[in-house]
Amino acid sequence: MSYQLPPVTWLRAFEAAARHSSFAAAANELHMTSAAISHQIRSLEKRLGFGLFERLPRGVRLTDMGAAYVPAVRRAFEDLSTATTGIFGSLGEKTLRIRLPISYAALVLTPRLPDFKRDYPGIELQLCTTIWGDGLNQESVDIDIRYGDGHWTDLPGVPEKIATERSIVVCSPEHVRGLGAEASLPALCSGPIVQIMGCESLWSDLLRQEAVDMQVTAAGVKSDTSLVALEYAAAGLGAVLVLDSFAESYLETGRLVQPIAVSLETPQAHYLTKRPDAQHKPEVLLFCDWLLATLGH
Repeated sequence: MSYQLPPVTWLRAFEAAARHSSFAAAANELHMTSAAISHQIRSLEKRLGFGLFERLPRGVRLTDMGAAYVPAVRRAFEDLSTATTGIFGSLGEKTLRIRLPISYAALVLTPRLPDFKRDYPGIELQLCTTIWGDGLNQESVDIDIRYGDGHWTDLPGVPEKIATERSIVVCSPEHVRGLGAEASLPALCSGPIVQIMGCESLWSDLLRQEAVDMQVTAAGVKSDTSLVALEYAAAGLGAVLVLDSFAESYLETGRLVQPIAVSLETPQAHYLTKRPDAQHKPEVLLFCDWLLATLGH
């Protein structure tokens, strides 16, 4: 098969210049001169028969044709980088810094990390946990995982949803026995409730979804993390409405049970973003591909 492709060096110059909106910045990244970058891009434009950049007094701007072309070029380089590293391994030890919520780290990611480390022993992981998604400078992490609606003004790039989330009601086996009669949503809501700060309205959403005309008024305890809320529930302090992925290990060990077979699709989800100047690193691409393949649905 004959591939109708321009030289790879021209495409690298084009992708870097498009990402930085600057020939000079692309030259610095690729260890070339600005004149060399300009020459390669002009050669690419001549080969394709279309202008890819508008030359501005300061920097450059993609034309419509350039903007249409760059995603495909970028994906091609990402696929090549991922395949090369996945098959042949990284050159030397690589460090990957990930910022993520503490509950997601402890309950979802950590139990699966041995699989990643087995497949990619040359990548060192540094997990920086947070509660409310702040506390670290964005430049200090390669990948940022957050829970929310996918819109954050302080994050560059476009967040990518990892998975659709659902919440379920769980409690300790002793708590179910203490209800006496057969467990039901009204009975659970009439007893003590473990609330997760910022998610209190989900109980009302669940009652509305199940057409139960009542409000949650019972006294209980509150936690600022799902991790601690689950421990409260396991200690018998009440039922908790929590993401099913968070409750998975508790249900498997029997520390918690799901007394009623209802679930609530939440409007929020976990998203990942890659720091712009780290998004093409092989270790970043490998981890993101692995995470989405392992947890995405």
